[in-house]
Amino acid sequence: MRPLLLAEISLTSTISIAIGAFFVGGMLGVVLIRLMTGGTIRAARRDAENLKQKASAEVEADRRTAELEAERMISERREELERELDDARSQIKKDQSRLQNREDTLDRKMEQLSNRESKLDSRDGRISQRESGLDEIEADLEARREKAVRRLAEVAQLSIDDARSQLMDEVREASQHEAAGIRRDILDQAEAGARNESREITLMAIQRYAAEHVADSTVRSVKIPSDDLKGRIIGREGRNIRALERATGADVLVDDTPGVIAVSCFDPIRRAIAGESLQKLVADGRVHPTRIEEIVESVRKDMHDRIRRHGNEAIMEAEIRGLNPKIIEAIGKLHFRTSYGQNVLRHSMEVAYLSQIIADQLGLDGELARRCGFLHDIGKAMDHEMEGGHPAIGMEFCSRNGEKSEAVLNAIGGHHGDIPATTPYTPIVMAADAVSGARPGARRESMEMYVKRLEQLEGLAKAIPEVNEAHAIQAGREVRVIVDANKADDDMSFLIAEKIAKRVEEEMTFPGEIKVTVLREVRAEATAR
Repeated sequence: MRPLLLAEISLTSTISIAIGAFFVGGMLGVVLIRLMTGGTIRAARRDAENLKQKASAEVEADRRTAELEAERMISERREELERELDDARSQIKKDQSRLQNREDTLDRKMEQLSNRESKLDSRDGRISQRESGLDEIEADLEARREKAVRRLAEVAQLSIDDARSQLMDEVREASQHEAAGIRRDILDQAEAGARNESREITLMAIQRYAAEHVADSTVRSVKIPSDDLKGRIIGREGRNIRALERATGADVLVDDTPGVIAVSCFDPIRRAIAGESLQKLVADGRVHPTRIEEIVESVRKDMHDRIRRHGNEAIMEAEIRGLNPKIIEAIGKLHFRTSYGQNVLRHSMEVAYLSQIIADQLGLDGELARRCGFLHDIGKAMDHEMEGGHPAIGMEFCSRNGEKSEAVLNAIGGHHGDIPATTPYTPIVMAADAVSGARPGARRESMEMYVKRLEQLEGLAKAIPEVNEAHAIQAGREVRVIVDANKADDDMSFLIAEKIAKRVEEEMTFPGEIKVTVLREVRAEATAR
């Protein structure tokens, strides 16, 4: 029994010790866990503080970077605005300068108008005085006429009506000759004054502008180094030369002339493309249809670029602004066009500057006159492709491509008198065009056309009934007419000269002017026996 009791006591003690050890271990575990957890929290807090400080530093750096970038952008925008402001100020200054010039011009014109008004007022006063004097003279003449009529009736034993009729016939006949003489004197004086002033303006314009003379023809020659190469260009049964003609639209002329092949075409651009293509084929040495097509296409593209370059250079030289690109391209084509041997583009430049000079002398807008003269022959860039005369073609083309100025369009369409002039710039362009074409060496004319023009001039003069003979002299610049002395007196000769000049203006096209000289010769003969 006792051993059992001891065993129970021993088991109870063991259990108590185990329970105590368990509680002690649990408490130690709790203490260790708290110690470990406290270190981790402190480390986490330190890491969080470090991350917070690092984030704050990065935020501060980003903020400073953003501020610097914003300051840089603001500075650049400020500089850009200052440049724009400077440009605007410069443009405003230019506009103010132009406005000031226009104001000065208007002031001068107003002063001229005031002077003219004062002159007209004084002239009106003199005319009024003359009218009063004429009224008195008329009354006196009427009294004398009645007295003469009564005296004539008494002497001739005629009635008053018969005497009046006879007197009126005599007065009418005398008045016609007297009126013709007075009219001739007035027109001579007016024409002399107008000629002197126009001659002064024209000579001054010619002296202030001088252009080179550039001539061309419808045939272009290309040098060939050898006849063997000429045969290769012709090709077997002419296939190469046919391919070249088909690709360019020009005629290639091969004859017995050594070392030369000619290219002929009415279209100057096609002729230029064919000539340059032939030159490149000669330089390349490879001549066959495929190569011909490649070279022609290359030259055609280069020609298109060259046309635009010529157009841009021309508008820069003439200082013309606001033109449509199609108009600029058409201007470039005029570089390859000639009229009577005169390069049309250089002729247009010359007419532009002459028009400006004449307009400035007349107190008009020189810049507008220069634009009118520059574009007046633009229709020649396309008249070989379209029906109609180049003035109408050019006016319609410019109107379709953005040219809105009535003065420019009327100058283009009316510089040959095809339509009535609606602005003073059209006759200015007509005068400048005539000066450019008529100056020495500017144009050349074929012998056939020259002879035909002289015959037409003489025929127009001989069509007048009182004319016996007509002779064109000074290369068609003057026609001398001999009238029948029995059919026309001196005053009638003046009217005949005016009639012939008017017919020449209406029925002939000519550069410059043609002088009409009428001669009346009276021969008295007697025979001594």
